[in-house]
Amino acid sequence: MADTTVKMDSETRDRFAAIAAARGQSVRSYLAELAIEEENQVSLGRATAAFREAISQPGIAEAFDRDFGGLPAPAQRARQAA
Repeated sequence: MADTTVKMDSETRDRFAAIAAARGQSVRSYLAELAIEEENQVSLGRATAAFREAISQPGIAEAFDRDFGGLPAPAQRARQAA
């Protein structure tokens, strides 16, 4: 993979450098990881939108509940001392 240069203001560069250092990474590896995470978030957003569109169709939510028993009941949590 070829290297390239990205122009940004020094404040942003310093912020990226500080975050990367706190994570024990180089800025290069941090930005590569950040790009992958952001791509994943975009994909998740698309999938969420598609799911919401699908379940908004008449009868789909009811069919899901009928076929799969609906959502699980919330777990009852006992109060515990800290």
